[in-house]
Amino acid sequence: MKLQAINLLNKQKINYKNEILAGLTVSMTMIPESLSFAILAGLSPLTGLYAAFLMGIVTAFLGGRPGMVSGGAGATVVVLIALAASHGVEYLFAAVALAGILQILVGAFKLGKFVRLIPQPVMYGFLNGLAIIIFMAQVKQFKIFENGAEVWMSGPALYIMAGLTALTISIVLLLPKLTKAVPASLVAIIITFALVYFFQIDTKKVIDIASVSGSFPSFHIPQIPFTWETLQIIFPYAAVMAAVGLIESLLTLNMVDELTNTKGSANKESFAQGTANIVNGFFTGMGGCAMVAQSLVNIGAGGRTRLSAIIGALGILFVILVGGRVIEQIPMAALVGVMMMVAIGTFQWVSIRLVNKMPKSDILVGILVAAITVILHNLALAVLVGVILSALVFAWDNAKRIRARKSIDEQGNKVYQIYGPLFFGSTTTFMEKFDILEDPALVIIDFQESRVVDMSAIEALKKLTERYQEHNKQVIFRHLSPDCIRLLDQAKGFIEVNIDTDPTYKVMPKD
Repeated sequence: MKLQAINLLNKQKINYKNEILAGLTVSMTMIPESLSFAILAGLSPLTGLYAAFLMGIVTAFLGGRPGMVSGGAGATVVVLIALAASHGVEYLFAAVALAGILQILVGAFKLGKFVRLIPQPVMYGFLNGLAIIIFMAQVKQFKIFENGAEVWMSGPALYIMAGLTALTISIVLLLPKLTKAVPASLVAIIITFALVYFFQIDTKKVIDIASVSGSFPSFHIPQIPFTWETLQIIFPYAAVMAAVGLIESLLTLNMVDELTNTKGSANKESFAQGTANIVNGFFTGMGGCAMVAQSLVNIGAGGRTRLSAIIGALGILFVILVGGRVIEQIPMAALVGVMMMVAIGTFQWVSIRLVNKMPKSDILVGILVAAITVILHNLALAVLVGVILSALVFAWDNAKRIRARKSIDEQGNKVYQIYGPLFFGSTTTFMEKFDILEDPALVIIDFQESRVVDMSAIEALKKLTERYQEHNKQVIFRHLSPDCIRLLDQAKGFIEVNIDTDPTYKVMPKD
């Protein structure tokens, strides 16, 4: 019988076994990634582990998405490499804290909801690009240092590493078909570790990357001059890091929402991410954000509540304080195999099956986002480009949909019934629909099947009204929605508006 209890924090039933084992698995997979990112940025390995612990524990308690895992992510660290190289690690800590403040402001002003504007093709491209990055990062583990240079493994070292990786992948694939009582990834790590340990197999281990033993992170105020010049230096890096972190975190939140059929809070998560980064800045952590791969590991292992993320963070702290010597002996092949399976699971294979059914523009957006993600490792830029391109395609498609049906009513007035949205992209086509010279003295423009969207549309109505007035003709706008009326009302200073009374739509008559 499963051991269950009531979680007083989120009113969900907890399966303690699944949550604890999922958390342990997450901590195992996060350690080498955090170490690699820290070393990539030229930082102390412990800086990466501190970030993994601090981000994990703070967001586990404060975050808006149970089951999601945060840590020292490469997406945010890459942004700060140049700052650390040019001004030192103290400026990096200050930038991380400032990024946290910016993220809290996003949550306070409830701006996290704008992640909904990210289209599905952008999500596909983002996740596919991220899956490729995760996979390629594991392939790089097949390199070793020889004579001061990094070279690919060869001979027995390569065969052993490949064999152990294949063993790990096989266990992850096959064990769930036998039992789902324990996370397959954790079992795979343990079996591969035991095999290497008891048979004294010579292969690459975590210790070959860096030592993971240390002390509890201590409070530390960044040693920088608190001046305007310093703010000018760190603010650009902090702003980019805050944006990258929030985009990746909120995309991960949406992804976990879909996987668990639940809904998290984007604004609450923004606040939690910001708080965690502020703590990082004052406790010598390199900062971070939500981690897609580890979140997938957690969900796949049965983690559904905050407990698994807490266990994962505490597991990393335990490794830092006590278990470092044991963790250092875990073969990298075990972790590589688990992360390769995560990459395969992250890739949106459905996007390939839908290629023949998706619009060409959506396919282009998805490929472009994935390419930018893989080539530049800049997730924020990739998503931004994808959103902008999708918006332009949407605007172009809607600009072509504006049309007008012309008729004469019983009083001999010309009626233009408009279809499609009137906005900046469709104003030119809209203006071409009217025959000002041939129209009668009274023209009715019916917007029952249309909507005035922006100030470009208002300007178009102004010009149209002025052209009719030049020929002593009157224009009446009919069936305007309340938001259209507000736009027109705001424009009274430069446009003459005549609005028919319409009981159904409650359109106000002209004053």
